[in-house]
Amino acid sequence: MPKSAKKRKDKAADFSKAKLKLGKGKQLASNAIDTSFKARSIALPSQSITVEKDVDAPTTKRRLTFDDLVSHLKHYNAGTRKDAIIGFRELLDAHPAVLESSLTTLINATARLVGDEDATVRKALLEFFVWLFPRIPTEDLVPHATAFLLFTTSAQTHIFPEIRVDAIRFLNLYLEYIPAAVVAGWNQSGSDNGSRVLEGYLGILSAGTKFGETDGPMKATSTASVVAHSLFSKSKLVVFQSLSTFLRHAVSSRRTPPDQSTPSCIDTWYLASWFKTHEAYTVFDRLLHPRQTEKSPPRRTWQAEADLQFDGDTPCSYPLLRSIGSIWTLEQLSEILDGTDNSTSGGHGSAFVRHLARTLHSTLISTFLDCAPSVFSPNGSVDETQAKLIVAGAEITSHLYSAILRSEKDADQRSTTCADLKSILNYMAPYFPFKLNGSREIKAEQIFQALNLIFCELTSMLVLTSDSTPHPRGKNPLTQGDTKDSLQLHSKRVSDHVVQLLKGESLSTSQLGRPLTSTTYSALLPTVWALINANPNHRTASGEVLRATIEHATQVSSKSALKQITIEFVARLVLLRTEPQFNGHLDVDSDTAQLVTEWINHLPRCLWELGSTNLAATEIILRFLIILHQRRARLPNPQTVWSLRAQIVPYFSITHATRGKISGPYSKVPSGIQRLALDLAALIGDDAALSPAVQATVLGTDDEFYWRNIHS
Repeated sequence: MPKSAKKRKDKAADFSKAKLKLGKGKQLASNAIDTSFKARSIALPSQSITVEKDVDAPTTKRRLTFDDLVSHLKHYNAGTRKDAIIGFRELLDAHPAVLESSLTTLINATARLVGDEDATVRKALLEFFVWLFPRIPTEDLVPHATAFLLFTTSAQTHIFPEIRVDAIRFLNLYLEYIPAAVVAGWNQSGSDNGSRVLEGYLGILSAGTKFGETDGPMKATSTASVVAHSLFSKSKLVVFQSLSTFLRHAVSSRRTPPDQSTPSCIDTWYLASWFKTHEAYTVFDRLLHPRQTEKSPPRRTWQAEADLQFDGDTPCSYPLLRSIGSIWTLEQLSEILDGTDNSTSGGHGSAFVRHLARTLHSTLISTFLDCAPSVFSPNGSVDETQAKLIVAGAEITSHLYSAILRSEKDADQRSTTCADLKSILNYMAPYFPFKLNGSREIKAEQIFQALNLIFCELTSMLVLTSDSTPHPRGKNPLTQGDTKDSLQLHSKRVSDHVVQLLKGESLSTSQLGRPLTSTTYSALLPTVWALINANPNHRTASGEVLRATIEHATQVSSKSALKQITIEFVARLVLLRTEPQFNGHLDVDSDTAQLVTEWINHLPRCLWELGSTNLAATEIILRFLIILHQRRARLPNPQTVWSLRAQIVPYFSITHATRGKISGPYSKVPSGIQRLALDLAALIGDDAALSPAVQATVLGTDDEFYWRNIHS
């Protein structure tokens, strides 16, 4: 049935367009909603003149107070949040008192922005923290570590990779100022800060989490496959360098605090396993520690009865209390009370580190293989980012395997660890020594030097482990077949490289030989010790390394910052042969003994040249010569000590052709060192020139009576 005319008309009306007439406005639709309103006033609370404001409150140039800035941090606009962060710096820079009174509020408000989705906000926040942290005392910053790490570890697992990488940059800042709080509980299962941070690192590197079985593979994270391909070289470098710093702080924490009174002494940890008892090593380690040159507050002698006139508020030093625990931190004392130790507790000690090393093993190898072609290219071009990535991976390897090999007692586990470490070194060995093939670049040279030092250190750990670990006959995997040959080859190449460094020879035609720095020399000491103390299975070039070490120590200038370290190290090598508790393989031939004699004879000249400029080095020399004289019966050449009589005379006084008697450096050093010099002169014995020189020097001084007592 045809539709009616009315229906057809209504249907056409839906699509008809009304004609606009000139001067007439557009007609409103029939379903339009009226949104107009009428009001007598408009209320703007933030701008109301009726609100009373504190005119004395500190404000920024935009007249924003601290509370205003806190509220702006929650604004939906990223630019407003960024401006609020910049405003905090402006406000706190102009009014430092606000920081102390509002620190908690400030940290709780800003820490939430660590995972902000806007890159400019995160960058502004990181710059603000870099400016803020140095202005806050560490003891005030540590209580807020939980708040910082709560939001930072959350950002480590963010879906966006750039936020995860920025979270690592914040962790780098925390590791610089509050490292103990960041690594706390890192080797324990639970919700501790360090455990969550380490889990975040492994998640970013797609290495899995640490909640797998102790001896099995770690379980992969849910985002492992996504994250593995989302990191570029620069981002991966940030993660690797941060993980290296994290592990360095984590594995270096020990139960016993270090001797804080002797920061200038070298670390001799590599000698500990070569003494029959730990007590014997401790005594030997303290033999040459400077004690007269350390700065200490005034001391008061104990009296049976109290002195009522003594001012009890005067600060004094009580040395006996130091051994009881005055240098232990609050965190270390808490661990003792809890009966736990983060570094060595039960199954979470070396077993955890060993499991972590095996988890990262494939990641470290794959990273090196990916970066090596662009770093060690024959055309001489070096990709700096890739080179730094290799160094960071080598540092992670060093931190993990050095911690395992120093603490692991089980021979089988040590052998497995050594096999894993050796597999990494086998990939690196074809490029060693790492050197430039093209034009000279300072940054590339520094990177390759660091990589060479790490390779030498890792090789020395393998040598030391193979020598010190007891194995049944024919059961040592490091001294069998191809493994033994490759280890000997690595040892030989490392010894040649060390000799080159000590002699100042260049590694390539494009580089010039450079003198060693104190940092480089200290890093070489474990390697040098491993080479010169090698057993007959690895003594390929130990004699050459020992001779190069002694010659280098003799040739270093007395004014050099390296002189004190060389004196102490060589002095300890000489004294080791006089230690009845030492069970190493330190052998000295006739040529080396002659070099030792020449080195000892040059020490009086060092005393004269040092004068009062390096009191710690002067004290080390005096203590060494005193101990050397006391143990001269066990020296290869006992006559060495007696030849020092004539050489030590100028230290007290000299006779000038025109000026007559001139006092030597003895008169310029503190009284404690003067007593050591007098002890040495008395031990050496009477001499036609020495005794009159000492007597004339101490005449009329406080040490005259002391000299008479020890000389008679």
